[in-house]
Amino acid sequence: MRGWALWYGPQSPKVAEEALQAFEHALEIDPGSSQARIGIARILTVRFANVWSSTLFQQDVAQRDVARVDRLLSEAIESDPNQAMAHAIMGFLRRMQGRLTESRILFERAIAFDPNLEWAHQQLGWTLLFLGEIEDAIAHSEKSLRLSPRDPNISFRYQPLGWCQLLSNHVDEAMDLFTKARTANPRSWFHPLELAGALGLKGDLDGAKAALAELLKLKPEINSLAQWHEYVPWTSKESSPRFWALQDKTFSEGLRRIGFPEK
Repeated sequence: MRGWALWYGPQSPKVAEEALQAFEHALEIDPGSSQARIGIARILTVRFANVWSSTLFQQDVAQRDVARVDRLLSEAIESDPNQAMAHAIMGFLRRMQGRLTESRILFERAIAFDPNLEWAHQQLGWTLLFLGEIEDAIAHSEKSLRLSPRDPNISFRYQPLGWCQLLSNHVDEAMDLFTKARTANPRSWFHPLELAGALGLKGDLDGAKAALAELLKLKPEINSLAQWHEYVPWTSKESSPRFWALQDKTFSEGLRRIGFPEK
């Protein structure tokens, strides 16, 4: 309960670590706890996706964490096959591995078990986005926002909707959503990068450069399109060809217009 209470508040690397410690402690107290397993798996996968820890770029650490998440979730599902959250986290992990079709199936299964699991709708929206199925991605992302309209992490509910609008070349709508995301969470480096791409595509080069400067203060490692793609490998041309083509014409083009390097 302490782990989930921490996690469902405003998120940060520090909070993630505290929540992880709580889940680890719970598993020590009760080695049979499926909820503790699910909590640990959720923190490890989301931490990896948000690139909160530089150690996650060490190949051996990443492989160890992925193997542990796989094992913990398999044990939780074996204990209770109807665990919606366990299936959803497994879908999240599969997406990060570039296994988008499997990811979609797992999220759909999670929603079948719990139609009101907001996070599953949000994450299915992302997977559909990377599959290039924009309209379906919008439907699930909007449902996520309706299910949790006062979420302390609401910026991550605006974010996929912003991408859907940007890839559809609805630039004004995308800018509005990315601005809302940045306002709701000024600590995230994702939001100024996304806003810079939208503003650049719109032709607001000064605004785009200001957003890019904000990104470089928060995450100086993201100094080229190549570095961006390295941080989100599940959006590769091989894994997500339709998404790649759409974002290259919109998001990446907007960044190129303000001189953001390719490499």
